[in-house]
Amino acid sequence: MDRPRSAPYGRWASPITAADVAAGEALIEYVGFVGDEVWWVESRPAQGGRGALVRRRTDGTLADVLGPEWNVRTRVIEYGGRPWLALGSGPADGFVFTNWDDQRVYLARPDQAPTPISPRPELPAGARYADFTVVGAEVWCLRESITGPDPDDVHRDLVALPLDGRAARATGAVRVLAHSHHFMTGPRLAPDGGRVAWIGWDHPGMPWDGTELMCAPVLADGTLGSARRVTGGPGLAVGQVEWAPDRADTLYVLSDPDGWWNIHEIGLNGRERNLCPRAEEFGEALWRIGARWFLPAGDGRLFVVHGTGARRLAVLEKDGSLRDIGDPYTEWAALATDGRRVAATAAGPRHRRTVVLADPDHSGIEVLRPAELAHAAYLPSGGPASFTGPAGETVHAFVYPPHNPDFTAPPGELPPFLVHVHGGPTSRSQQVANLEIAFFTSRGIGVVDVQYGGSTGYGRDYRDRLRGNWGVVDVRDCATAARALAARGVADPDRIGIRGGSAGGWTSAASLAAHPELYRAAAIYYPVLDPVRWRIRGTHDFESRYLDSLIGPWPAARARYQHVSPLAHAHRIRTPFVLLQGLEDEICPPAQAQLLLSALRDRDVPHTYLAFAGEQHGFRKAETIIECLRAELALYTSVFTRQQAA
Repeated sequence: MDRPRSAPYGRWASPITAADVAAGEALIEYVGFVGDEVWWVESRPAQGGRGALVRRRTDGTLADVLGPEWNVRTRVIEYGGRPWLALGSGPADGFVFTNWDDQRVYLARPDQAPTPISPRPELPAGARYADFTVVGAEVWCLRESITGPDPDDVHRDLVALPLDGRAARATGAVRVLAHSHHFMTGPRLAPDGGRVAWIGWDHPGMPWDGTELMCAPVLADGTLGSARRVTGGPGLAVGQVEWAPDRADTLYVLSDPDGWWNIHEIGLNGRERNLCPRAEEFGEALWRIGARWFLPAGDGRLFVVHGTGARRLAVLEKDGSLRDIGDPYTEWAALATDGRRVAATAAGPRHRRTVVLADPDHSGIEVLRPAELAHAAYLPSGGPASFTGPAGETVHAFVYPPHNPDFTAPPGELPPFLVHVHGGPTSRSQQVANLEIAFFTSRGIGVVDVQYGGSTGYGRDYRDRLRGNWGVVDVRDCATAARALAARGVADPDRIGIRGGSAGGWTSAASLAAHPELYRAAAIYYPVLDPVRWRIRGTHDFESRYLDSLIGPWPAARARYQHVSPLAHAHRIRTPFVLLQGLEDEICPPAQAQLLLSALRDRDVPHTYLAFAGEQHGFRKAETIIECLRAELALYTSVFTRQQAA
């Protein structure tokens, strides 16, 4: 074996290309059993981000369920939701799905072309559907109707679509079941068919602030009786509900009355108990309608995902004990069960995201979707870290030092580092095999992935640190992590950059203004930059009141909105940056990026602006991802090399 060559950090040759990053990670979601088969949806960058419904046959082969003209994806709340459902006990019974292009619901059966069962959209408005349940000869689901041109011209209700396709020809064939809140999840039907449960919430709340669990009886004529609130309210965030499979009066509920998302058993008679009280999270923020982090497994057991920072798959036994079954993976999501086994998406520091199958009564994990890990030797050996902020607060992060088996740095040289800021902001990063991070670390540029105050995974108190402090706490925590790495002799204090998208783009831009002496380069992806315009007419309905909690209620907090905006301090920005924007972004529209460019028009701040037609919020096209990473790397190489020479 050749000895590693000596070369400065940031100038190492790496086999990991931008094309590898773009092609290597399909977003896998919405796993489900169809008889003995396991199906899922995967988004494919090489196909323009198309959502392909994939089946894993019992003989182990994989196949697309639908042709390439179909895109299984819904625009509900813009972030999407569960877009498909099997109708029976096997593939021959068919399935329903939402198609991206027209947002109609289609019924598909083997060897038959899909046929619509929802009305033709009334352009330019229309309706979107998600989170389905089969009830007799109907599919019950969430419907989101666009009623006008403004972001909040949206109406949501639970509806019944006849499976015979009558509603495709006559809008009146759609039955409205319930409307309880401005935002709703799809219905969950009790095992005896006698009741339906769902989750709802209203502006200005977000689903991680407070939601309500609703329940209504199913009447003899198939309509719903009066709904009542079972639990929830301000300060209590219910994120998932499932019925106990053998008790029609008992619900399993993900909620956080004690500050952590734990699983509670709630009877309709008012009894309630926490099944496993722990200072851990058994769920996540509800960004997608119909997400599943736990499922009943029969015999009083549940399949669950739990942890802080990382996640484990486990069986929650009837006595409240946990039995982990998911080695060697550290992230789990999109659970599905046939009552005995559990299928889910899984990933780990040395494992790409895949779909696996586990039987708690038998050892071992069966991988259902091959996930070859290219360039495994070039992945960084990172891990969790914590830093102490100026007021003694803890700041969580994942630290990934440079790593490349072919290179070593000259003695005494410290590496450049990038502060990576995740989006959300009520979200988190995952410590899994990530070629995007390895793209930089294998070139000699370290990455610190900061889980700033406001991130999920560490309980409500940590999440609430950002309330009223967006643009302050996140910016401060990122600077804390960067300065701590420099103080510990891990990072070169003169070669630190910052990168982030969406809410992470906001934090990146705000950091350039707040700490111009700290950051030497930045990549800003589809950012929020002007919170005033963004909240009034600049974004979609789901997040249109998000800033009430992040910054303050409008218009009472008008002065604070103006103060924390990166645009208000654009005169302090002197750091070179790249700005990357999708031209069809409904969440952070291109107008936001244009405002920053206008603010810097008469100032000598080096920057590159790249706008991409056909891209929305979060880039899906391979060619877009490649161009962005190349632009980023060119900036860092130029700035960090020049800074090192100085």
